[in-house]
Amino acid sequence: MKKILAYMDLCCFNRPFDDQSSRYTYLETEAKLFIQDLVRIRKIDIVWSYVLDFENSANPDADVRDAISKWKKISICTIAESDEIVDRAERFHRIGLGIKDSLHISCAVEAKAKHFITTDKGIVRKKKLIQEINLLNPIEFIEYEEYKK
Repeated sequence: MKKILAYMDLCCFNRPFDDQSSRYTYLETEAKLFIQDLVRIRKIDIVWSYVLDFENSANPDADVRDAISKWKKISICTIAESDEIVDRAERFHRIGLGIKDSLHISCAVEAKAKHFITTDKGIVRKKKLIQEINLLNPIEFIEYEEYKK
């Protein structure tokens, strides 16, 4: 069976560093940490992108920035900017997604990732408008049976 290919945006990578006092944030964190374990044991593969590099480089907390950047080495590939990615991102932006969110999703589509994992509720709400990839939060992802095979 082919391994699942997923893309996590920066808000997903940042979730373990967020305030955990909200029960939902805590559950998303636990789900994201479980996904990280799946990546470490190679049950799933993840993709990195130039957009993740750009956003993460702006993080003022060096420890968090460094912890997140380590996932680039574990990723199976890094997607570089291209005209196709920018054009696709412009289409996603026209349906109401932010520019960086659109670029993230476009990079994931370019990599042929099956899942785009995010903790951004605004992105997940757009799942019916974007057919190229499955948009979901970490909790929804771990409910999938695919990675268990």
